[in-house]
Amino acid sequence: MYRLKYLFIFFICLSVTGCKVNYSFTGITETPETFQVNYFPNNADLIEPGLDIDFRDALQILILNQTSAQLVNSGGEVIYEGEITEYRIAPMTATAENTAAQNRLTISVNVRYINTKDEEKDFEKRFSFFFDYDADAQLVGSLKDTAHEEIFDRITQDILNASLADW
Repeated sequence: MYRLKYLFIFFICLSVTGCKVNYSFTGITETPETFQVNYFPNNADLIEPGLDIDFRDALQILILNQTSAQLVNSGGEVIYEGEITEYRIAPMTATAENTAAQNRLTISVNVRYINTKDEEKDFEKRFSFFFDYDADAQLVGSLKDTAHEEIFDRITQDILNASLADW
């Protein structure tokens, strides 16, 4: 009698742990086992030193935080590569004296996504976002850090959604 009871409990535990529900608050439906983020050279007309490394790091950190995939240097199941194509500061709004009241920093990144398990999911796409700031301010120090962080947060999330989520 005891054996039957333990056998029954064993099969219940096995069936519960054997079922996998693929649900995520991030919307990510397919998590690769490994991913690789290659170097994103800065090919923009205006070069911001270190932007390439900061962007690559931001993308790696986001994927590590929102998936169970492991970062590898080569042989990744999915591969992200591309280049920074735009780093531009432009006036956005004018004052009564015809001077800029606000500037906009725009960063664009061309991304090639390669899924080694399913080539139909591969894509090449441009991602872009902006940060507006007061024209009297200089884009240096903490303002520049805030601008880059806000832009990278949006671009990297858009990249992750386009590559691994069913949106």
